[in-house]
Amino acid sequence: MALALKDRQQYTYGEYRQWLDDVRYELIDGAAYLMSPTPDLAHQDVAGEIYCQTANALQGSSSRAFIAPLDVRLPSHDEADELITSVVQPDVLVVCDANKLDRRGVRGAPDWVVEVLSPSTASHDQIKKRDLYQRHGVREYWLVHPIDRLLFV
Repeated sequence: MALALKDRQQYTYGEYRQWLDDVRYELIDGAAYLMSPTPDLAHQDVAGEIYCQTANALQGSSSRAFIAPLDVRLPSHDEADELITSVVQPDVLVVCDANKLDRRGVRGAPDWVVEVLSPSTASHDQIKKRDLYQRHGVREYWLVHPIDRLLFV
């Protein structure tokens, strides 16, 4: 099942920041995709455990682990934040370069991204987001299927 598009318009991060918080979207190449409803307990358990183990493993290093929701802005070039057309919220991510962190979240590709698959997001995560992460230089992308207990790297 594909995630619903807000409409057929193209948006930027500047416009995205003006939207109400009660409905969450991700922008991929300017298209606004409605994020699925609150994840189920299995999704939360898996994402939380991956985050905890990762954060513990990174203690004492300059790399940092984060868990959703956190905006990751993926600029195409050197455009200003307000003009960025891709903003996502991975379930778990690691950033090794502190220069990518600011008060709004992350600007630039994380080093490692984990998406925990849900029935409503699986094809979106496996196709659209995988392509987006690859184009923007994410070094490692994990897809975790909590029901079938599978991991795709």
